[in-house]
Amino acid sequence: MRSERFRAGFGAFAESLLVGVWIAVAALPLVTLPAALAAGAGHLRRWTGGEAAGLRSFAADLRAALRGGGWGVGLGSLAVLALVGADLTLVRVVPVPGGRAAGALAILAALWLTVTVLRAATAWRPSLTWRPLLAPAARRALRDPAGSLLVVCGLVVMAASAWFSAPLALPALGILVAATVAAERRGSPTPT
Repeated sequence: MRSERFRAGFGAFAESLLVGVWIAVAALPLVTLPAALAAGAGHLRRWTGGEAAGLRSFAADLRAALRGGGWGVGLGSLAVLALVGADLTLVRVVPVPGGRAAGALAILAALWLTVTVLRAATAWRPSLTWRPLLAPAARRALRDPAGSLLVVCGLVVMAASAWFSAPLALPALGILVAATVAAERRGSPTPT
């Protein structure tokens, strides 16, 4: 019994690493990152639910997520993160009163945006478009601080992996998605 649980847990970890590589390849243009995250979350949900899951279903989910507005979410997220980066650079270069507080708020806003996009990607289904998913995901990011902290911990694992060795960031994307799926599942009465 104990060895079966170990194998199941290790299998889920291995599948998360594999899906991280798929997400990284699908997100090379950067604007496709939210759609790739949604496809990865769908794959992990199917895999942990005992359903048929593979690269074909991942690719089908990726195409559907892009058609459902994934491009727009990717472009919007990149624009906001670029604005936050510009704000942080400005605060660092030009001594502005309250600059540190503005920089801290910009970092918190970037984290909130990232958690929101990750939670929306996890809530995405092939029959849905992105627009109605973003506002509830933003509210969940604020109202469920424990779940959001779980997602931030996934971000920290990914950043630490990239710091240790850049290629490790690719499979660590899967760990980030698995953390987000776990955060969304713990907050819902029935598994998603």
